[in-house]
Amino acid sequence: MSNPVTIKPVTSRRDLKKFIKFPNELFKNEPTYIPPLMMDEIGLLTKKNPSLEHCNLALFMAYRDDKIVGRVAAIINHKVNEVWKKKSVRFGWLDAIEDYEVFKALVETVEKYGKEKGMTEIEGPFGFTDMDKECWAIDNFDARQNMTLLFNPKYYVDFIEKMGFEIGCKWQQNKMPASQPIPDKVQRLNGLIMEKYHLRAVQLKKRSDVKPYAHKLFETYNHAFKDLYDFAPLSDKEIKTYIGQYIPFLNLKLANLVVDENDNLVAFGVAIPDLNAAYKKANGRLFPFGWYHLIKSVYAKKFTTIDLLLNGVHPDWQKRGVHSIYYAEMNRNTIELGVKDAYTNPQIIGNEAEKIWHTTYNTEMLMTRAIFKRKIQ
Repeated sequence: MSNPVTIKPVTSRRDLKKFIKFPNELFKNEPTYIPPLMMDEIGLLTKKNPSLEHCNLALFMAYRDDKIVGRVAAIINHKVNEVWKKKSVRFGWLDAIEDYEVFKALVETVEKYGKEKGMTEIEGPFGFTDMDKECWAIDNFDARQNMTLLFNPKYYVDFIEKMGFEIGCKWQQNKMPASQPIPDKVQRLNGLIMEKYHLRAVQLKKRSDVKPYAHKLFETYNHAFKDLYDFAPLSDKEIKTYIGQYIPFLNLKLANLVVDENDNLVAFGVAIPDLNAAYKKANGRLFPFGWYHLIKSVYAKKFTTIDLLLNGVHPDWQKRGVHSIYYAEMNRNTIELGVKDAYTNPQIIGNEAEKIWHTTYNTEMLMTRAIFKRKIQ
């Protein structure tokens, strides 16, 4: 019989580093696991994170025989709860060895934490915002991941369902040939839409061209995503943080913006080169050589794979076919760059952005992902 599981809170910088490094050891032999950067994780899990102005956070690790066997974060996002009129505690950063008792103890710790603070339901896996890693794969577990996604083995899903959780929302990811020709019908319709509504696609030629649109992009993101599952708008401080994290590393050919006649941003689609190999080589560390691998990949002149990171259309322009404009612009640029494959980030099944892959482009389903929830016991 196994020795009992002990749950301890993370209370020191040393504990935090152990918390962050745990999955790197747990999944070191998993070919699709991508280690996050230590500095990024510290930025999320300490007071550096502006989301903590409206979120409660507690971190826990599970031990057996003085050995770490699991970890979990308990998050209460008060802004999300206010917007969606709920009392929910989130679990995130949940990783554990293949042992149901360990997994159960971690989830119940989050549940207890939430109950003590007046919460009535538990759901996850979530981060603080929709820009953080969220939702687990529920099929095709060996499919390609990328550095923006959560990795999970099948037993996580088996264990969470055994605990009585139900699926709260489903996402789907797709893979497609990035060099497939833009359908003539799409090009004609895009031309008509742009002429009718006086829209234009922005051509970013130099880094300084991004600056006027950086804040507008996240403002449009806030409007575009407002009705999606558990979404709450980003604060100005959160937007400033994300601008600092992402904008300097954009490949200008893969940032496609659509504006109206007054230069208001109405839609956007942003992709990044495949960074998987670089993140694996860095193995969570920027120094001494991790930075070299990342910079080399970010600024590579030739790459064959991209990840479609983020896209959105302002609600005032939805259902007018505007999303097709930035997809076509990106398609045109990927053909020019010689990109072969494109992978979407998870998109909620059934929404307008997700539908285009099945109605316009030659795509294949990569995997389905889900959030799980239940009432607090």
